Amino acid sequence: MNVTVVGTGYVGLVTGTCLADVGNEVLCVDTDAEKIGNLKAGKVPIYEPGLEPMVEENAHAGRLKFSTDIAEGVAFADIIFIAVGTPPDEDGAADLKYILQVANSIGETLDGYKVVVNKSTVPVGTAGKVRDVIAARLRERGVDGDFSVVSNPEFLKEGAAIDDFMKPDRIVVGVDDARAESMMRELYNPFSRNHEKVMVMGIASAELTKYAANAMLATKISFMNEMSNLAEKLGADIEAVRQGIGSDPRIGYHFIYPGCGYGGSCFPKDVKALIRIGHEIDYVPSVLEAVESANEKQKRVLVDKLVRRLGDDLKGHRIALWGLAFKPNTDDMREAPSRVVMEAIWERGGSVAAFDPVATDEAARIYGARDDLVLEPEDPYAILDEADALVLVTEWKVFRSPNYQTMRRKMRKHLIFDGRNVFDPDVARRGGFEYFGIGR
Repeated sequence: MNVTVVGTGYVGLVTGTCLADVGNEVLCVDTDAEKIGNLKAGKVPIYEPGLEPMVEENAHAGRLKFSTDIAEGVAFADIIFIAVGTPPDEDGAADLKYILQVANSIGETLDGYKVVVNKSTVPVGTAGKVRDVIAARLRERGVDGDFSVVSNPEFLKEGAAIDDFMKPDRIVVGVDDARAESMMRELYNPFSRNHEKVMVMGIASAELTKYAANAMLATKISFMNEMSNLAEKLGADIEAVRQGIGSDPRIGYHFIYPGCGYGGSCFPKDVKALIRIGHEIDYVPSVLEAVESANEKQKRVLVDKLVRRLGDDLKGHRIALWGLAFKPNTDDMREAPSRVVMEAIWERGGSVAAFDPVATDEAARIYGARDDLVLEPEDPYAILDEADALVLVTEWKVFRSPNYQTMRRKMRKHLIFDGRNVFDPDVARRGGFEYFGIGR
């Protein structure tokens, strides 16, 4: 098939590349000329394991092309994916202006039947708004255009997006006509060779499924963090509790790791948006409000532990951070707990030296050059010189077996604040450190 993907951010670029990889002809369109120029030159703007060589391979084969011309994309495609951002408004609602701008652009040039697919995470009812915008533009042109609008939410985990797309658990398709359903089944047939992955449902159900999935996972995380806070006060070990409940197949082990809060581009935004959706229809989503509140508190738990041990005035203190990204295998720092920790240290007069294998450039972009921030992308031990504490925020694999002797020799004070329970507390203490974990 000929496929156009509008938006070359995380979702759009992964979608377009993976569809090209199974033989489709794909045109990725973006209004950012610099980004498109970089992609044409083989420079991928995001960090995602395996994506860059896949982009290069499919571009070289001629199946994956890039353009700034949406009219070209509309004319080219059988199926048009809308994969632009839906940033939260001040009240938490998803901002649909970019999606509706794309819909307007499609309506300006649409000629002949097309399937328009909402790939972005959008509130229930967005497909109808896209349909209305395209139809209105066609009426203005005096064109009797034929098109369908489909909801096809993404379920991609940053750091594992290629596998998630190529080997999906499910492919949710919200559709209200047989022709569009047939085309979407044909498009996704290569991903259902083992067994049927496509789940067809109503459009509203598909739109809600994405929000419900992320809200459920966020709920599990906040629940476990709440249990960790209880465990700490009750003298229990949350890691033992985690194994005790995870062995129950009704609960499972996924997303029950205690820590210093969730971040990223999805969970915080989608929970806020779903809360807002509830209020708009006069429903109070009390569980979701508690999930969001608990997470905001949890992001400060490492700061609270640090202040209790070192005092509220951190002037003259150098705090080492291991991990900046909101999770491993990405450079994404949106809503990352590391930002809360660093900014709280700076507010108290302290300085930060941070290591992350891929996110230091993103941190430099966010914070710029400042005297109280040192960024190190190569050696996690390089930032430990004269450090008064080590705070682990992101559970990169490289942190799992630390050299405590080297750490102790370099650090001024021997304090570890483990925000992801990566270290064994007994081993850390035998190594000469005071250890502070989550719920332990």
